[in-house]
Amino acid sequence: MAGRLPGPRRRAPEIHDRLGQLYPHATCSLDWSTPWELLVATMLSAQCTDVRVNQTTPALFERFPDAASAAAVEPTDVEPYIRCLGFYRAKARHIVAAARLLMDRHGGAVPASMAELLQLPGVARKTGNVVLAHAFGINAGVTVDTHVRRLAGRLGLTRHDDPPRIERDLMPLLPRSEWERFSLRLIFHGRAICAARRPRCEDCSLVDLCPTGRRSVGTAIV
Repeated sequence: MAGRLPGPRRRAPEIHDRLGQLYPHATCSLDWSTPWELLVATMLSAQCTDVRVNQTTPALFERFPDAASAAAVEPTDVEPYIRCLGFYRAKARHIVAAARLLMDRHGGAVPASMAELLQLPGVARKTGNVVLAHAFGINAGVTVDTHVRRLAGRLGLTRHDDPPRIERDLMPLLPRSEWERFSLRLIFHGRAICAARRPRCEDCSLVDLCPTGRRSVGTAIV
């Protein structure tokens, strides 16, 4: 009979360490060079792969390299540059509206606080966490994208399904300094092994720490 799994607080550090061995260089997959570009790229990544976003943003950033250039146009001027992405009309509206707010309140600069980022149209905590962590080196929380949401549930680190509650469950499990690294490692593992439709539990190095994996392959902890 399989032994009882320890709780999330005991398993999370080991999960983090094992993922660190698998993905020692895990980092943000979006291409960007300024906080503005990272903000826009992360907004565009909703319901879209980072690969597709990276294929789209070079022309977009050449035309709109900063908030001032995007604030001066209408959403219909942005749409042709992102038409291949899902929900492109809404995203174009958000980019222009966010740019105008940045010009009005922040002199065109992307603010380095979660409270101010969340005031921008199209920005929720996922985008705020990514921008703060990678553009400013601030770990404000755990970035919960579709991969993190899926893996946190399968690994039994949360019983919730909505990103804000998942984030609140994950934050106490590791030191603040590791929050973004943990998210990135989960994302990389989600892409490589723990896919949405068919997780490769038989190839997963976390299977003995994962209630879903143990049920799948019959791994027992004695």
